[in-house]
Amino acid sequence: MQITGMLWGRKLLDLVEFPRSDVRGPEISVDEIKEMISKHGQVFIKPVFKGGVGKKGKSGLLGRVNNIHDALKEKERLYFATHSDGNSVVKANGVTFEGGVPADIEVYFSISDNTVYRAPTMTITHHGGVDIEELPEDKIAVVPFDPLTGLKAFHVSNALMSLGAPPQIISPLVQHLPKLWDLYNNYGMLMLELNPIRMSTAGGRLTPVACDFKCAFDQDDPAWKRLHLPSDLFASDDSDFEQEINQLRTYQGQSDVYVINDQGSITAPTFGGGANAMVTELLGEDATISSDFGGNPPYEKMHDISRITFKYWMEQSNVLFIIGGKANNTDIYETFRAMADGIKWYFQNYGPKPLFVVVGRGGPNLIKGMGYLRDTLDSLGLPYRFFGHDSAMSEVINYAKAVNDWMKNGGKEEIKKALNIK
Repeated sequence: MQITGMLWGRKLLDLVEFPRSDVRGPEISVDEIKEMISKHGQVFIKPVFKGGVGKKGKSGLLGRVNNIHDALKEKERLYFATHSDGNSVVKANGVTFEGGVPADIEVYFSISDNTVYRAPTMTITHHGGVDIEELPEDKIAVVPFDPLTGLKAFHVSNALMSLGAPPQIISPLVQHLPKLWDLYNNYGMLMLELNPIRMSTAGGRLTPVACDFKCAFDQDDPAWKRLHLPSDLFASDDSDFEQEINQLRTYQGQSDVYVINDQGSITAPTFGGGANAMVTELLGEDATISSDFGGNPPYEKMHDISRITFKYWMEQSNVLFIIGGKANNTDIYETFRAMADGIKWYFQNYGPKPLFVVVGRGGPNLIKGMGYLRDTLDSLGLPYRFFGHDSAMSEVINYAKAVNDWMKNGGKEEIKKALNIK
C-alpha cells in the first residue's frame, strides 16, 4: 500500500504542518493555472499514478511550463500517460499542477524500518535530491533511533553536521524534519520519503519545502484507517487475484502476493521473505506470482489462500512449486494439509489437471505434513518430488525449472495419458 506524489501527499503533510509546494489537482481551472504561473514563474505538471512507478522525470513524464498554452498541452499529454516499470505497466488518471520552488540546495530525507538496525532509521543528505542512489556512502547519513522516543532535533543536527552541511540549512531542517516522525508513527507507515526537499529562500529566510512525497503503509496496522483515504486509492491497479488475497490479511500469517507474469507456467506458493527473493529471481519469467505466505498461517486461512491461488493459476501451470526455508514456528503439517485439500478442491470443481508438484521445505511436523500431501497427490495420480531442509534451495529451484522444461516437451502429454485426460 503506497502513496506517491503530492496530490495526496499534500494532505498528509498538512496534518503535521510541514511546508510543501503549492499543489493543485486536475480540477484546476484555466484561470487558476494562469494565477499559479504568474505567482511561481513556472509550474510542474505530473501524472497521477497509484503506487510507486519509478522515476517519472527520467521517463519523460514531467512537464515544466511557464505559459498557459504549454500547460494545457502538457495536461493533455500526461493525463492518461502510461509508464512501464519492469513487468508492470500502469496508467495515469489525472495530473497535478505544482508551483516551482526556487532553491540552490536540495535535500533528501526518509524514515523507514531498517532490518539491519532493527529500528526506525532516518536517511538524509544535502548532496542532491532525486539522484540519491548515485551518491557515495560518505555523502549520506543513515541514523537509527529509538522508536519509544522518536526522531529528535539532535538526530537531524548531528547527521547534517557530520555531512558538513551548510550551517544556514541546519536550523530550518532541525525545526521541521522531526514533525515527520509524528506522521510516520501515528498512521501506521513503513516508509516515508520526501525527495526532494528544496530549501526555499522565499520570504527572506531558508525554509524546507517538500516537492515530492512517497509513503508506504503497513496494511496490518489499523492506524492508517484514521486518514480516511478512499478505498480505491490502493486497490485499483491490483489484479483480481491480488485483491482477493489481500482481503485475507490478518494478524496471523503473511498473504503478500504480486503477479509477475500472467503467462507464466510455474506457480510457486512461497514461505518466507528470503525464499521469496531467491525464487522470484531464479524463476524469472517462468513464475506466475511472487508470494510470501509464511508466519504460521492457520489451516482456514491457508486453505482459502490455496483455493484462490489455484483458481487463478492452476489451469496454465505446469508446475506447482511449494517452497520455503526451514521454519522455526510454522506448523508445516497445517500448511501442507490446507494446500493438499486446496488441490483436491480444485480437481473436484475444475476437473483433473496435468501437473507436476515440487516441494522444498523444512520445519515442525514436516514429515507428517509431507505424508498428508503425498497421500493426496497419490490419490489424484499426480507426479511429485519432495525435498527436505537439507537440500540447497537454489538446486530445488533449478529442479523445478527443469521439470517445467520437461512438461513443455512432452511431459504434460504423458501425465494427461496417465490421468485419462483427453
